[in-house]
Amino acid sequence: MIEAYLIHLAILICIYLILAIALQITVGFSGLLNLGHIAFYCVGAYASALLALAGFPFWICILAAGICAMISGVIIALPTNKLKGDYLALATMGFSFVVYAIALNWTDLTRGPLGLPGIPRPELVGFVFSDNLAFLALAFAIMAICFFAVKKITSSQFGKVLEAVRDDELAARVLGKNSFKAKTMAFAISAFFAGIAGSLYASYITFIDPSSFTLLQIIPVLAIVIIGGLASFRGTIIAAIIIVLLPEPMRFIGFPSSVVGPARQIIYAVILLLILLLRPKGLFGKIELE
Repeated sequence: MIEAYLIHLAILICIYLILAIALQITVGFSGLLNLGHIAFYCVGAYASALLALAGFPFWICILAAGICAMISGVIIALPTNKLKGDYLALATMGFSFVVYAIALNWTDLTRGPLGLPGIPRPELVGFVFSDNLAFLALAFAIMAICFFAVKKITSSQFGKVLEAVRDDELAARVLGKNSFKAKTMAFAISAFFAGIAGSLYASYITFIDPSSFTLLQIIPVLAIVIIGGLASFRGTIIAAIIIVLLPEPMRFIGFPSSVVGPARQIIYAVILLLILLLRPKGLFGKIELE
């Protein structure tokens, strides 16, 4: 029983890590306060689930999830490219509400509040990842690939351009860097990896509905990024483990599930406030959140 519980937590850590390192691309490396990250997660989950239910193999489902999420990232990036700070945060938040409303009301496609049940577990070369331990191995492998891909991207010349745009966009443009293209690509790449996380989540839970993708779901992901530190991969890993495991002792104390959920959000919010007040750069951050 305890072993199954720990495996479940480890899978959640892998999924949250993919989401967090994806968010680091926009928030940490590009300086774009993106509060619509869960919308990309939602798009990826539904795209993957619908294809899986239609009988497509897992590798097509997960790639399609990333591509569909990437397209949605470009859709929000183009009209908001000149927005900054609070205005960009509000615009991306609004996009998240739009995606949630589509998932809730387009009942012919998403079944609305009834959700999509019976999503098949991943199958590769004839092996079905029906066992949670096997799924953990798959989730860890995908997380590792995403982690090293994002690290490679952010350490490349393109990553340096993103950091230049983050630190001083005007100076970057004077030096001939295309900030419009850089920010659009940052949104697209970030959304792609968020879509991958959504595909993993859908195939693990085997059921999704709009309640899994509300705006509140951005809080733990944003907490991981801020607590770990902006543009810090080491901090992101440590913070993901902390954020996923921190509220779990409440389950053993005997609190009902109706209390554990809201209490988790309160804990995340309190930790965020303390980090912003006492350690603005997070645990291992390179820059402060403006």
